[in-house]
Amino acid sequence: MLKIKSEVTGTVWKVLVSPGQSVEADEVLAIVESMKMEIPIAAERAGQVSEVLVAEGDPVAEDQVVIHLV
Repeated sequence: MLKIKSEVTGTVWKVLVSPGQSVEADEVLAIVESMKMEIPIAAERAGQVSEVLVAEGDPVAEDQVVIHLV
């Protein structure tokens, strides 16, 4: 299982995937808003989303796991 983490502290602005969805390498999975900037969270490799651990509007910390891929 691959743990996808937020690179910054901020707020989840948009979640673009759901469990069971297949994704490609470098596909944007979610967007975090931090200091009025939108930072994309991308898949490191192709896989299938097994779990989304955050919802839009949730606060996230740097290095917090937000999505699991298998």
